[in-house]
Amino acid sequence: MPHSSPKWYKIDNAAKIVPSTTKGTDTRVFRITCVLKEEIDGPILQLALDRAVKEFPYFNCVLRKGLFWYYLDSSNIKAISHEENKPPCAAIYFTGRRNLLYRVVYHGCRINLEMFHVLTDGTGAMEFLKAIVTNYLKIRYNFDDDLVLPVRSSLRSREADAFTKFYEKMEGKPLEDKNAPKKAYHLQGERDENLRVHLLEGTVSTSEFLQAARAHNSTIAIFTTALYMEAIIKEMSQREKKLPIVLSVPVNLRNYFHSETTRNFFGVINVAFYPEHYDGNLQTIIEEVKASFDRQLKDDQVALTMQGYSRLEHNLAVKVVPLFIKDLVISFANSRVQRGITGTVSNVGRVTMPDILVPYIDKFSCFMAAPDCQISISSFGDRLVFGVASAFKTHNVMMNFFRAMTDMEIEVELATNDYDAPEDMGDEFAAQKAREALEERLKEKARAGQEE
Repeated sequence: MPHSSPKWYKIDNAAKIVPSTTKGTDTRVFRITCVLKEEIDGPILQLALDRAVKEFPYFNCVLRKGLFWYYLDSSNIKAISHEENKPPCAAIYFTGRRNLLYRVVYHGCRINLEMFHVLTDGTGAMEFLKAIVTNYLKIRYNFDDDLVLPVRSSLRSREADAFTKFYEKMEGKPLEDKNAPKKAYHLQGERDENLRVHLLEGTVSTSEFLQAARAHNSTIAIFTTALYMEAIIKEMSQREKKLPIVLSVPVNLRNYFHSETTRNFFGVINVAFYPEHYDGNLQTIIEEVKASFDRQLKDDQVALTMQGYSRLEHNLAVKVVPLFIKDLVISFANSRVQRGITGTVSNVGRVTMPDILVPYIDKFSCFMAAPDCQISISSFGDRLVFGVASAFKTHNVMMNFFRAMTDMEIEVELATNDYDAPEDMGDEFAAQKAREALEERLKEKARAGQEE
């Protein structure tokens, strides 16, 4: 039992808008995956999950409606792992239903943890998945019971609301917000009529990609953002190029404020580029992206970004408004914000595991359901993964994105749920054809190299 007595939590400031903005393919559910080098044993995974839940009791909550705000209520509901039987990132929260806000499913060699964003962010969820995987491999291979992940923080620290802890009233808004475009370019394409999310997973060598990023005087996050912008520009008409491309980039606030919370603790910066500035040179985009990162990631600007999430809770007028009115207002305000956003690039970062477990693990990947398309970056050893969750049935922009890498002599390994899922996810085979085209392109480059 997660708790011997009932316990409830205020939802954190980053999560307050989540229940009100769940819509269509934007289920506000994200998936973190660990791919092992062997097929998953279901009963062992259940035992591993049981152990992990005891380490993270906060995650075993249900979402309840209060008069003025949503809140999380502890529960004794048992989390059950099972073989995957739904489309990825399918809705988890349903109004009035008392159910857990995460699911653990498996397919082949993959362990998938899916979470409703009201509970946590990618960093917090990754800690939970790492605990599940560690327990799984300990049971599977009879490793010493003393083998555990290094838990540096107390349960109280992991369950803390960091937004409340670090809040202090500050005047003003981030400088970049003042000139933020009100309307951005939006990706075009055929949307899934069944509102299912399509996943595309591109895996490359971490060292090769990092080398390419450094050659362009940038980081993995900046380089990825610029490559994505260039890939989008290649699909835009001349008329569409009058609109800016604006990418949201989540920022892990734990890097700026000392916190070990496993709840949501992130901010978002928006990076804009006007296609009219593009001269055919990727470096032109990189320089503008890098400058935007530098301006927005200064300590004072990050602090102002964090305070922005807290204004809603500390606004007296907002506090006394009934929840059903808040839902309508927040939903409307979010739709206005989304008009100024093209897509999202989220860097979950480097994943580490105990050395003894590394040989059993292939990679980790992340996917976040989105209204249009989101790229999530994660790395494990020399396996760097771009997890793409898209509302579209075709992936023209992402094929441009990955082709740019193959042109840099970076080998790309592609996989998609469009054709290898455990159940029929639709009749879309464009991604498979694109993968075959990429593989043929790589072969041609190899043959050209041999001829020389």
